[in-house]
Amino acid sequence: MRRLLLRSNSFVRAAKRVVKKNPDFANSLKDTLNLLEKDSFNHHLRTHKLKGKLGNSWACSAGYDLRIIFKFVKYEENEAILLETIGTHEEVY
Repeated sequence: MRRLLLRSNSFVRAAKRVVKKNPDFANSLKDTLNLLEKDSFNHHLRTHKLKGKLGNSWACSAGYDLRIIFKFVKYEENEAILLETIGTHEEVY
């Protein structure tokens, strides 16, 4: 199921920071976002529900140690994904 990706301001800032630190992540990030948009539960993404203070959010892998935190939301009566942040495992959890 294809879902619209909504990028929060914090996601955009964090993504710019990640790509600035390591420009090689740019293509990987683009591929991951395309896959997330097409099939949020593709096995390559390792999508999983979070617990605790992030209990309303989900996470997926965008590389070895890169994670994207997001929520499933409704946007104009369609299913969408709100991208909350991106970073290393330690940065986002």
